[in-house]
Formats: sequence, structure tokens, C-alpha cells
Amino acid sequence: MNASIEQYLQEQAAKTTLRFLTCGSVDDGKSTLIGRLLYDSKLIFDDQLAALEADSKRVGTQGQDIDFALLVDGLAAEREQGITIDVAYRYFATDKRKFVVADCPGHEQYTRNMATGASGADLAVMMVDARRGILTQTKRHSYIVSLFGIKEVLVAVNKMDLVNYDESIFRIIEEEYREFASGLADDANIVCVPISALKGDNITEASRAMPWHDGITLMDHLETVDVEPGEEIHSFRLPVQWVNRPNLDFRGFSGTIAGGVVRPGDEIMALPSGQCSKVERIVTMDGDLEQATRMDAVTITLEDEIDISRGDVICAAQDPLQLTDQLSVHLLWMHDDELFPGRQYYLKSGNRTVSCVVTDLKHRVSINSLENHAAKKLSLNEVGVANVSLSDKIAFEPFGDNRSLGSFILIDKQTNGTVGVGLFDFSLRRADNVVWQVLDVNKSRRSDLKHQKPCVIWMTGLSGSGKSTIANILEGQLHAMHRHTYTLDGDNVRHGLNRDLGFTEADRVENIRRVGETSRLMVDAGLITIVAFISPFRTDRRMVRNLMDAGEFIEVFVDTPLEVCEQRDPKGLYRKARAGEISNFTGIGSDYERPAHAEVHLHTEDMSPEDAAAQVMAYLEERGILSS
Repeated sequence: MNASIEQYLQEQAAKTTLRFLTCGSVDDGKSTLIGRLLYDSKLIFDDQLAALEADSKRVGTQGQDIDFALLVDGLAAEREQGITIDVAYRYFATDKRKFVVADCPGHEQYTRNMATGASGADLAVMMVDARRGILTQTKRHSYIVSLFGIKEVLVAVNKMDLVNYDESIFRIIEEEYREFASGLADDANIVCVPISALKGDNITEASRAMPWHDGITLMDHLETVDVEPGEEIHSFRLPVQWVNRPNLDFRGFSGTIAGGVVRPGDEIMALPSGQCSKVERIVTMDGDLEQATRMDAVTITLEDEIDISRGDVICAAQDPLQLTDQLSVHLLWMHDDELFPGRQYYLKSGNRTVSCVVTDLKHRVSINSLENHAAKKLSLNEVGVANVSLSDKIAFEPFGDNRSLGSFILIDKQTNGTVGVGLFDFSLRRADNVVWQVLDVNKSRRSDLKHQKPCVIWMTGLSGSGKSTIANILEGQLHAMHRHTYTLDGDNVRHGLNRDLGFTEADRVENIRRVGETSRLMVDAGLITIVAFISPFRTDRRMVRNLMDAGEFIEVFVDTPLEVCEQRDPKGLYRKARAGEISNFTGIGSDYERPAHAEVHLHTEDMSPEDAAAQVMAYLEERGILSS
């Protein structure tokens, strides 16, 4: 590396870094502002350092060679090419500071990307078009900024040149924004600056067109705002990303410190195991350290051989993290398919991934009024407060105490796509008070007494396909063989256990969740449980399957064409649905998702109910369910 590049890198390393995002509604001028910052500040892009090595004459002068219009056009072209589906990060520096800016799209459908940018930012530049004022997307982004704990907000009232630099317009927008933001966070620091990103007014130099503004410029604030953490008051936390064992003589635990300070000799605790030891070394590529702090990427070794895996958290022994599997959370939903309580997802926090269920949606937050509204579901870009139940206990801290260990994403189990992002609020008290009671008489002993293997025979299909008829015949045959059974029928259950539920998608999800939990208890009792429910959604059927042990869930697809079901129509439901008297009826007003890999596939158009029951019975015999 030549001397000029090496000197440049040394200078940059000595500067503090501000991570900020630009957000706001569509066409408020985010790309224009970023282009102006890159142009006026005579900046160097970190991703072009390799090119600078080959042409050291450009060091420190690249900004002078940039045509501002071309730069802004280039940013706009990226949007047209769809690059902003993900957050675009820009890296630049001035004489005083380094910057990492997340260029977040303003479109409502890309709110998820804005949340991504907010998750790692220290400051938000909230763009507002002076002609349009505060919009719904402005409020939505402001709420997310507050939700992610960003205390520094710079409100850039842009396009002042298009309103003749009218002070009254700026003051009205400033007052309206401050009034709205007062309901978000009491400790937020809001600075409002009138600008024209296109013409450069109040970006790096004070505007002569707005002598009435005696505040600092946008760049003045970015260069001087204090976002560096003060005296470290949090205890040591290290989420383990990798167990490093290149040979038998070395075993280290690598990761980025999420809080506190660590030194050799410090006592630590590994969670969730609870085992303790002392720090032996703090290892880095540049040699051992005497201490390491938040955001340092390190490998630590311990004095003792204790069991630690990826996803565990190493923390200060005198102040360990909480362990829980039941939490209250704030959740931003980021998928076109709505969230309904009862469905299962993967929850990923830090380096730990566990299965989870949103057990209760307590309320939805109105972005415009910040009021809480009762809700049974969350739609795309909506924020709600919910309870989640995890398959295993995790180590966590509330988001307000630790951004790394206090946040999570939800992942769809089928597509592995991210569908939500959330923040931990607190552990539910019942998580610590409720423990699993081990009983002497268990499922194995109950099923041995009955000389059978317990299972759930889950019959799914359209209304009129013959599920209940086949279930009734099947249970009669099993009863004749002295097998211990019980049938849960969709209509019968709605007379009691689920009588409070309707037929909306949210109610259907809850309907299957309750039946799934009931089925699990019956299997635990050693019974062969027959379930006859339309259960139209694959996600819900998979949720019930996951409640059971391997081999205990037998999905039976009662496959009957819609037109045949309509011809049968034993309850007159299809006729009513076609007449508009019944809404959300499966096959007419609501979709049915066919099983992809059912254990038993019954084509009932071509067979009698008795033959269908015989096919299920043959499967049970083949799998040894009926073995005595």
C-alpha cells in the first residue's frame, strides 16, 4: 500500500463514526440530500480504496471531480433498478468525522428496509417535503425510529426553494412534528433545519436565502452531535458466534461484545447452562488485550472446560442475564401475509434461533394517533404489542437496556424469509413461576396399558368431502378392535371449546391452535385421536404436527373436488356461500391450501367412505400403531 493510502487510513481510524439513516416519505429528497453530502463534503468512498491505491493522486480530491447532477442521477437510477429493496449504505468522511448512512426507501412496502437501517443507527435524518408537510409515512418512520431507541432526530424540511423560503411554512411543520413526536419519547433530541438539498441551502453552509434561520447547518449538526456512549455502566455480555478450536490446545469463544467491559481474571457465567469460570485471555488478530469493551470483536478463552455452543451468551457472573421462554414484545410485521396468534415461527435473537408462537396479540398501535387498538391480527407495516412463547429459554435483556440482546427477527418456517422484527419488553412473570411437573404415570405407561401407540389422525379437506363420515366409520372399526380412541369433530368442538370463535382467518387459526393443544393432551393420555377439521392452512396443520413427537401426527387428505362437494352440500353451506349469506367460506370466499405431503391421500370421488376408512386402517397397521 502506498504512503498516501496508508496515511489516509490512519487519519480515518482516528475519527469517530456516526451511523445515521435518511428516512421519510417517497420523493421527500433523500437521494438528493445524500448526493449533496457526498458532493459538497469532498468525500472518499471506502469501497473505492482499491482504486485509490492505483491512483493515489485522487486521494482527498475525489469530491472535486464529482458532477453533482450525475451523482444524484446515479442514486435515482439505483432506485429504478430495484436496489433499494435492500438498504443502500454509503460511507464517507469529512475532516471531523466518518459517516455510515443508510439510504432507506420511502415507499410504504419497503418499511421493513427502513427498520433494518434504524436497527444500527445512532441518528435519524427525517426528510419532510416543505410543500406536503407531515405525512403518514413520516409518522410511521418516526415511530419506528423511536421504537428502535434512536434519540437523535434531525428533521430536514426540504425543498424550501419551492416554497420561496417561507419561514411560516417551516415553523408550521416544525411545530406539528414536535407535537407528534412528544407522544413518542420524552428524552428525544429533535433538531429542525430548513434546507434545499438540490441547491445546497443549509447543508454545509448557511443559506443566504433564509437569514431568519439562525441555527446550525445540517452538516454542522452531523459533525458535532454527541452519540458516543458515556461511561460504561452495563455488565459484560458476549453472544457466542463461533467456538474456535483450531487444535486441542486452544478453545476460544468468538463474538462481538454487546455490552460492558471484560478483563482477564473476570468471573463469567455461560447461559443458558449457568456454568461459571474465569476469563483466561482476550485474543485478537493483533495480539492479546488487557481489556475489551462494547463492539469489540474478540475471542476469549476460559480457565475451565465448560459447555458453551454457538448462540449461548457469556456474561458477568455477578450480574447475569435473564433467562425466559415467555416474553412481552413490540413487533413490526413485515410480510404481505397477515400475522395471526397461534402460528409458529423461528425467532432469532443474537446468534440463537428457537421456535416460537405469538400466543396473544394485546393491541395494535395506530401510527397516526399513537393510540392502542384491540386487534386479532397484524397486517403489513403494522406495529403491535404481543406475548410470545419460545420452545427453549433464551438469555435476553430489554431493548432499552441492550439493543443487541433486546431485539429479534421472526422467520417463516416454510420459506425461511424474515416476516417480522421485534423488541423484547420484559419477561412474563409466569415464565419463572410455571414449571413442567414430572409425573410418574407418563405417556409411555398409559399407551402400554392400552396396548397401542398414541397418535393424531388429522383429516383435512373441504366441507362436504366426507371427513366426519370417514372419521366415524374409522373410530367404529377401532372401537370394535378394543382400541382406545376419541374423535374431535369441527362442528362438535364449536359447540363448546370453541363456541366463542367465528370464521375469520384469525378465528380459524385460533380454532386449530386450541384443537391442536387438545389433541396433544389426548395423545399424552395414550389415545388414538381422530380429528376431522377443514383446517385450510398448511401453516396451522404444520403447527399441530410440531406439537407431537415424530410419527405421532398422521395427516389424511380427504381429497374431493370442489364441484363434488357442492353437489353433495349436506348442510346447504355452499348454496348460502354462493348467495353471499356466509362470508369467508372455504373454497368460495377463503382459500384451501392442499397438503403437500400427506401420509394418507384419499380420493373420495372414486371410493366409498368404508373403503377410505379401510385405507387409513391399513396405514395404521403398516406403521405398527395398532400393535399390542
